[in-house]
This record gives sequence, structure tokens and C-alpha cells, in this order.
Amino acid sequence: MCALPLDAGVERQGANLISGIIGGSWGADHAMRTVGRAVLGVTAVAVVGVAGLGAYNLYTGLTGGDRGPGHDGPVSASEVRETARDFLAAWAEKNDVRASQLTNDAASAVAALSGYRHDGHVAKLTLKAGRAQGTRVPFDVTADISYEGTRASWSYASELSVVRGRTTGRPLVDWTPSVLHPELSADRPALRTGLAAPPSVRVVDRDGKELTKERYPSLGPVLAELRKRYAAASGTGGRIEVWAAGVDDTPAKTLHVVAKGRPGTVHTTLDARVQSRAEEAVARRSGASVVALKPSTGEVLAVANSDRTEFNPAFQGATAPGSTFKIITAAALLESGKVTPGRPVPCPKTISYQQGMTFHNVEDSENPAATFAQDFAASCNTAFVSLAGDLSDSAVADEARAVFGIGLTWHVGVETFDGSVPTGGGDDKAAALIGQGRVQMNPLTVASVAATAQTGTFRQPVIVPRSLIRGEQAKTERGLSPSAVRQLRSMMRLTATSGTAARAMSGLSGDIGAKTGSAEIDGQQTTNAWFTAYRNDIAAAAVVVGGGHGGDTAGPVVRDVLTAHG
Repeated sequence: MCALPLDAGVERQGANLISGIIGGSWGADHAMRTVGRAVLGVTAVAVVGVAGLGAYNLYTGLTGGDRGPGHDGPVSASEVRETARDFLAAWAEKNDVRASQLTNDAASAVAALSGYRHDGHVAKLTLKAGRAQGTRVPFDVTADISYEGTRASWSYASELSVVRGRTTGRPLVDWTPSVLHPELSADRPALRTGLAAPPSVRVVDRDGKELTKERYPSLGPVLAELRKRYAAASGTGGRIEVWAAGVDDTPAKTLHVVAKGRPGTVHTTLDARVQSRAEEAVARRSGASVVALKPSTGEVLAVANSDRTEFNPAFQGATAPGSTFKIITAAALLESGKVTPGRPVPCPKTISYQQGMTFHNVEDSENPAATFAQDFAASCNTAFVSLAGDLSDSAVADEARAVFGIGLTWHVGVETFDGSVPTGGGDDKAAALIGQGRVQMNPLTVASVAATAQTGTFRQPVIVPRSLIRGEQAKTERGLSPSAVRQLRSMMRLTATSGTAARAMSGLSGDIGAKTGSAEIDGQQTTNAWFTAYRNDIAAAAVVVGGGHGGDTAGPVVRDVLTAHG
């Protein structure tokens, strides 16, 4: 019986009852005609008057009308009140089928009523009818919304109209989406409750100062990734709204705010003062990237890129580091006992190794009487290549991994490339000694190398508190030997005071050390400029694509960052 509209079902039932009362076996239409003749016929009144009157009263009782079947006149005041009362009661009791059958469009109504409760997350509904105004009945709605643990009460006013059914003459609610809420319509027929927007997450520096893309432009991709990764751990609560949904189910209009939400906070290790200086430094040069961190903890203080893209070359770049890699090579040579800072190691203009590849110095400089420390300070490529035979094919790669953490898996807090130093022999081995060939690094990894050289201990860089990071922190097999630490620091200080880094480091006091680099890149006419240095408890590294000499273009970027920290 539910497959039929309620008014049609009742009409058929009434006709059958009439047929039974008359006592015949005719169909419903024949029975109706018989009743008509019994009521209207003058001579027939004496014969069937009682039976005919009884059948007529039974029919009107079943259909709810007071004027007979098929009546198309206006609904009465009592019909309006009773129909509104029954409809609102069924709706409030979650009897969607019953409520829909009291409308003139049961199929549309039952779907809308069900969607109102389920998609609107309405846990409880209270409906109170007002005084009818003709065929219109205003009513007040109080809906208790429950969404993912958040509960709120929502009150609003709506109204319905009562019309007479076209097939039976029954009083019915004239169905339209606006019955559910006055802002619903054919263009936006459904009501939905959910998260209106991604939760708001503030990112702050180590002192609680907010970091924004507007204030620190190159932090854009970093901030976006931090919000995405740590929104759940930031204490955030999203904004929950009830809205009118369009025919394509997209939000069309907000109807009610269930919860305004609360912004979460992600704390970082960044230093707003250092970050500002880094932003200014890279903005003056195209293709520049810089990273600064604390050697004592590995905490990242600043990361900046002059190119405003979603890619973060300071953390994710992979390119040859040039002579800044000689810090690792020198450490391997010093720990092997093959050289000391004072040992004579000539610096010729060019040199070949095993397979015949010719290596040269920048501008073909030379110093036949140089010591190893002077070779390091002057960034002599040929001197380092001449020592390749003193190391095994895996020595430099082993030193990079076991002492400096290059090639291990880092968990920094955002996506990073953690460096690569492949093992190789022949020309590959010679090229690796000077940071060329297949060696791949970026400002983050080079800054970490400088930090490890200063302290003798690798501390994996992080940009958020370690407690937030999933995954075990990278740890090296061992630290740099104490004698190697002293020797390496002395050579880096020599570089900063009288070597290729002297101009950029001029006037800086405290515990300082530096190393320059110029990396040749296939298909690129000008070398990439590299510079890394430390000053007290801050280490930094920068690269300027196509910048030429490291001390000239990347050096000033690093200096600006070092001076921002006192």
C-alpha cells in the first residue's frame, strides 16, 4: 500500500467499503455512481436512504474531507490546522514516510526529509506551529545538530501551506524545499552540515611570533607543508557550518554556524629575526637559497629562496656542492693520518688522475709551495685530487655517512633531500673529492656539514620540535675525532680570515670558520656559487645559481644571516 500516494490509497479503500455496504460486487466506480443516485434520486430515497447516507459518511470519514470526494474547493480552517499538526508531528518523530504521505509530492518529500536529518546531522527536532494565516501555517524549528562530537542548537522560523489533493480532495502540505528551511529552493534543495573550510593553523617561530607568507614570502611552501602535516597536533578545531547545497551538492549559502572553530598553533625552531635577514639577502639575487641552523642542537633558524615557487631548493635541491664538500674530504684525509694541516701539498695549475681527466683550479691558480691548510683556504682543486690515491674508493662516502650524516634518512619536519655521496673509483672518485661528479647536496645539508665540523658531532636538523616528528632521528656511527675537529676548525678559520672567504667574513668576531665553493654544472656557462660558514652557535650555507665565485655572491648572503644572530 505504501507504493501508492496516500490520498489515492484512501480513495480506493473508500470505494471498496461503499461497494461492500451496498452489497453488490460491482467495481468502485459503479459503487460511486450508485451512491450518487441514492442521495440525489427523489423516488429512491425511500428505498435506500439509510444505506446511501451511511456509505457517504464512511467515505468522507476516510478521506478527511467534509464536502465529498473529488471536491476542489478551498480547504477549511480545521483542515489546515489538522494537516499541519499531523505533518509536523510525523517530521519531529522522524517518521519521514508518514510525513511525506501528508504532502502532495511524497517522493520528493521523503528524500528531502531523510536528507535533512542525515546530511544535516540533526539529532533531535522540535517543531511548534503558530497561528494559521489562511492556508499558511508558520512554525518554529529547533534543531539539535551533532557533528563529530560537536553539538549545538539551531533555531529558525519556516512555514508551510495546505492545499487540496487533486485526485482525492484530501488536505495536503504543498511540498517545496522551503518547508525545511526558507532559504532552500529548487536551485539549492538540500541542507548539509560539515566542515566549512580547512582548519586554520598558525605557524610561529621559536619565540611565538607568527610566521606568514606575506611577511616571509619564501616560506610559503614550508608553511603550507607544516600546516598540512601538523594540523591534527596543533590543537585546531575546524569551522562547522550548516549550508544550503546546490543541485550539484556544492555549498551555496551558509545558514548557520555550528562552531566557529579555533586556530591551531604549530611551533617551529625558526627565528623570525634570522628569517627576515635571510629573506632580504636572497631577494637581492636570482636563484639564491640559504639555510641557517644551530650547531649545538641542529635546529633550523631560517630557510629562504629567492625564487617564489612551490619547490623549496634550500631543502629539496640536489646539485653539486663544489668545494664546500672539501670539508668532508679534508676530514677523511685528516682522520686517515695521510695529511696534517702543515704538510706540504703542492697546488699545480692542472692535474690528471688515472683515467686521464684533467682537473684545474679556478682561474688556473697555483702554489707549488702550499701546505694542506693553505690548499684548503685557497680551495685548490688539484691539491685535493693529488691525494686521491691516499684514500680508498669508499673512504669519502663512508666519512660523509658515518660522521656527517649525509645519505642517511633525515626526519626534519618537512620534505627534504638529505644528500648523496656515491662510491666510485677513477675520475668519479677524484671528482667527488672536490664536490663534483655525482655528489648531490643542498644548502640544508651543506649547513649541517659546517655545523658538524665546528662541534665534531652530527645533530640531525629539525624545523619543528622533535616530539612532533614521526620517525626516528638520523644518528651517525661516530663523531669526528678530537684531533680532526681541532685541525679542521683551524683550517676553516684560516679560510675565513685570510683565504677565499676572508672578504665575506671580514670584521666578524667570535668563533668563526668558512669554506667557499664554485660548482661546474653541465650545460651551464657560469658556475654555481657556494658558501658555508659558522659563527659561534649559528651555521649557514647558501648557493647562488650561476653566481660564479662563492665568496663574491653566496658569501654576502651567508654573512647577512650570521650577523642577524648577534
